[in-house]
Amino acid sequence: MSRIGTKPITVPSGVTVEVDDANYVKVKGPKGELAQPIYRDLKISQEDGTINISRASEKREHRSQHGLARTLIDNMVVGVSNGFEKSLEVHGVGYRAAVEGRDLVLSVGYSHPVRITPPEGVTFAVGSEDRSRIAKITVSGIDKQKVGQIAADVRKVRKPDPYKGKGVRYAGEVIKLRQGKRASA
Repeated sequence: MSRIGTKPITVPSGVTVEVDDANYVKVKGPKGELAQPIYRDLKISQEDGTINISRASEKREHRSQHGLARTLIDNMVVGVSNGFEKSLEVHGVGYRAAVEGRDLVLSVGYSHPVRITPPEGVTFAVGSEDRSRIAKITVSGIDKQKVGQIAADVRKVRKPDPYKGKGVRYAGEVIKLRQGKRASA
């Protein structure tokens, strides 16, 4: 049995989950609304503030979809109740990040500033650490996949340099610096 798929999903107060006959799940909460189609051969049942997912058989396809469906529904429930956020850091002399309107504007060593427009439901926030040249970027939203993808796109603008460590990295990410050229003796 799938260890993840058999866990019940607890639905907090203020969150409603609707499942139609075609396994199309809609989750509404205080932060917004999300919808996701779920694999058709899985059975989704609700009782007493919990959601349980069971599969029709032990076929490989059913087993592979069981844990995925449970995780997708759980992420929707967590997203509409608490939301998700990813933190990034901009390291480098002269590297800056700012929010203009909804867009994130990065000055990271190119001849022009890079502007990133978030999709609907994703927001940017920028702060800076005191006494350091590190700008903090926070990507937040209710859809875990969108938040993670936008954070990866922001990091892709200027990946951390393997020699000096300059660039955009996830908060807490450790960059193993390479040794530069050595003068031969």
